[in-house]
Amino acid sequence: MTAMPDVPACANTVNPFIITDDAATVIDFIVDVFGAKDVPEARTLDTDGLILHSELRLGDSLLMVADRKPGWPFTPAFTRVYADDVEATLARAQARGARIVTRPTGFFGETLSRFQDPSGNLWWVYRHDPSAAATSSGWSDESGGEGSWSEEPGDGGGAEDWSSFSTPELEYIHQTLIDTMSSLRDPKTR
Repeated sequence: MTAMPDVPACANTVNPFIITDDAATVIDFIVDVFGAKDVPEARTLDTDGLILHSELRLGDSLLMVADRKPGWPFTPAFTRVYADDVEATLARAQARGARIVTRPTGFFGETLSRFQDPSGNLWWVYRHDPSAAATSSGWSDESGGEGSWSEEPGDGGGAEDWSSFSTPELEYIHQTLIDTMSSLRDPKTR
């Protein structure tokens, strides 16, 4: 295993950065939907008045948001967030104009859902159930508990054909992602 790099106290090893239109509105959306804390002293405006950098604390994570500059391509963010109450999170997102893409569905000992925010970003919203018997799905650590993907007997390296473990729930989750990804469009050109 690779040693953990040194990071400042306010950051994690991986810190998502969302580049979007109307960053101030997206920041408010994230604060309202997920209960993130805006870090006002981190907000930096560029000379054109657009947000160059902002930081949000969400649980133990740091999320940065900035405005897309004119001429920059549309680059939707794909962000996975754990929440205690998936349904309430989705209701808040929907009230702010989000489109529910995947309704809450059991997924390897967790509940998975997705929504697309009004700016075109796609959010995976999970609730973890530590009491679920997730080891039957291949999710286990070296001691047999929860932790990381394990190789199943006979798979020759961890890769399996989708049909070997597909269920109606997994088919639904997969198809909603396929459909959503196929329909992603720049909000400026809709």
